[in-house]
Amino acid sequence: MKRCNWVNSDPLYIYYHDHEWGVPVYDDHKLFEMLNLEGAQAGLSWYTILKKRENYREAFDAFDPHKIIHYDDQKVAELLQNEGIIRNKRKIQAVIDNAHAYFRIREEFGSFSLYIWHFVEGKPIINHFNYPEDVPSSTEISSQMSKDLKRRGFKFVGPTICYAYMQAVGMVNDHLTDCFCYLND
Repeated sequence: MKRCNWVNSDPLYIYYHDHEWGVPVYDDHKLFEMLNLEGAQAGLSWYTILKKRENYREAFDAFDPHKIIHYDDQKVAELLQNEGIIRNKRKIQAVIDNAHAYFRIREEFGSFSLYIWHFVEGKPIINHFNYPEDVPSSTEISSQMSKDLKRRGFKFVGPTICYAYMQAVGMVNDHLTDCFCYLND
């Protein structure tokens, strides 16, 4: 079975590629979680974060923004000691800041999903890339998303992180044309 070339032989990574990457996500909570996990990836590989995803879910109360907005200095200090996550104070604080920004978005747009999906007019962009080098690391849309998220108080949301996020939550489908997950339209 032919997969995209970035997938290694780890069953966890194979499952992620086959069942999550490029599949549209419209659930606010899952979209919030993935945005924060993509931010944690900054300077690292997605595989590193994926292996720690369950630890992140446990450490950050299943990415429940209602709980995260109440995190204090004591909770941050606790998270900085957690060996199951990336112990970077700026990245930890970003999750807290992002939770506050998430609620402002929901208040303005009614849902985080409506806001985030408006960047692609509510439907996935299906790309038709034949080679890994054809897949961009950022696009004009991811740059616009990054700029708007930053303006609204989100952290660790640069254009490259936003594009990886768009791929992860199915806003764009970048499975290569020879991958069994590639969708013909």
